[in-house]
Amino acid sequence: MTRVFIDSSVFFSAAYSSRGHSRDLILMALGGEVDLVLSRLVLEETRRALTETAPRSLSFLEFVLESVPYEIVRPSKRQVLKAAEYTAFKDAPIAAATKMAKVELLVTLDRKHLLGRPDLARHIGADIVTPREVMERLGRTTETLPHNPFKYLSMDVLDFL
Repeated sequence: MTRVFIDSSVFFSAAYSSRGHSRDLILMALGGEVDLVLSRLVLEETRRALTETAPRSLSFLEFVLESVPYEIVRPSKRQVLKAAEYTAFKDAPIAAATKMAKVELLVTLDRKHLLGRPDLARHIGADIVTPREVMERLGRTTETLPHNPFKYLSMDVLDFL
């Protein structure tokens, strides 16, 4: 099974929108098709961003965290500092966590600092891709994904669960 590390841009997108490849990736993790790896920083950044810009999506985030199996990794300061040699310091904890997790893919929407960085990909030992590229690599299309059980679940309903 493919192990993927997702950053907060992907997790935010999956929580915020009921459609798209970020959400599809979460559904694949829910169905046991990929192993999802996160860091505490990803969770904190995602919660903070949703609180500031889309607080109604927090219920969905918590629902996902209770329903989707995932692994948490926590890189050391030394690992983060080493990763900072390859990327912007703000993204070094993500790079370090990815390397530590020994995943095949770092999934991100960050075109400015992470995507298109072969030197960083070599350092972390993982390809850096978008959620769409994950779907393409795994031969998945919207038509081949399982039914989205979250599609019609409103945030109001999640508040009562």
